[in-house]
Amino acid sequence: MDDADTGEPPESPASEESSGFRSREVEVPMRLYKTVTVFATMLAMTGVILGFIVLDTATNNASAALSEVNLVLALFGLGLIVAGAAIYAFSTRFRTAGMGKSKDDTDEESDNG
Repeated sequence: MDDADTGEPPESPASEESSGFRSREVEVPMRLYKTVTVFATMLAMTGVILGFIVLDTATNNASAALSEVNLVLALFGLGLIVAGAAIYAFSTRFRTAGMGKSKDDTDEESDNG
């Protein structure tokens, strides 16, 4: 049964691409890619490291009783850790024109065995 029988319009290659993995990638010039990669990595590392330091301070080196934990400071530390992870995750969407195919692309043959 084809798309004409169901009354649905046929999917175009553009709509398949926009719903798939490729729509999440942003192609940028090499100079911008390098800048984004460097600064995003620095911000992500700083956020995660500071987050663990703040969390450690809030829990008094993980030795404080539950009633003695500074909840606001602990939540702030967790927020820094999550923010660092999010920055890194979003920075991985950038690609340049010269970068290879994504691992989900199956157009290439495997070299295994």
